[in-house]
Amino acid sequence: MLTGLWPSNSDDREYALSFDRERDRRLLIIPALFDEGNKLRRFTVETMRRLDAAGIDTFLPDLPGTNESLARHGAQDLATWRSAMDHAARHFRANQVLAIRGGALLAPTHVHRAHYAATTGMKTLRALLRAHVMQRREAGVHVTIDNALTTGRTEGLSMVGYDCSARLIRDLEAARPPEPELLVEQSQLQGPGLWLRTEPSEDAQQSLLLARIISGWRS
Repeated sequence: MLTGLWPSNSDDREYALSFDRERDRRLLIIPALFDEGNKLRRFTVETMRRLDAAGIDTFLPDLPGTNESLARHGAQDLATWRSAMDHAARHFRANQVLAIRGGALLAPTHVHRAHYAATTGMKTLRALLRAHVMQRREAGVHVTIDNALTTGRTEGLSMVGYDCSARLIRDLEAARPPEPELLVEQSQLQGPGLWLRTEPSEDAQQSLLLARIISGWRS
């Protein structure tokens, strides 16, 4: 596994993890969004290891404004992230995409697409809002999800460490993932989704099953 930089379509160079042996199948993996991306990181990397063993090159880029990115998270919206993932697909010469959870909202349309447990932008936003409201109430500030959403639509909102612009919040409200060629449901992995756990985790069996499904797709 390699960690390297790729030239994003912004002024910054972003990090990516990759297993690249110049093989025929080149799979761009779009991570889950926000805290789900953190909780699924180990699972995602383990899936990449399994796909590498199956003869598939894989690439996991950072979204601008996340992880090691120098771009401001507050400057991002779905359009900038979609453009970045389109640029990453072309840079890594990916001919297939696996988009995870909310990452399905960002999947390039010019390559073959598989989605794992895809979700809508509104569900992704609701999870953020619930965590934000809980955090604020623990600090003694009474706020409701509806109040927070109303504020976020016009002013943006900092939620559990994520500085979300008003445009990103409005984008998420309306966003639905496009129809993929392959949709992998959580039930196919024979266990609950790891994004439901309170801390980042992994499940070797689920990674193995997901890798098997993807390696059998368009093989």
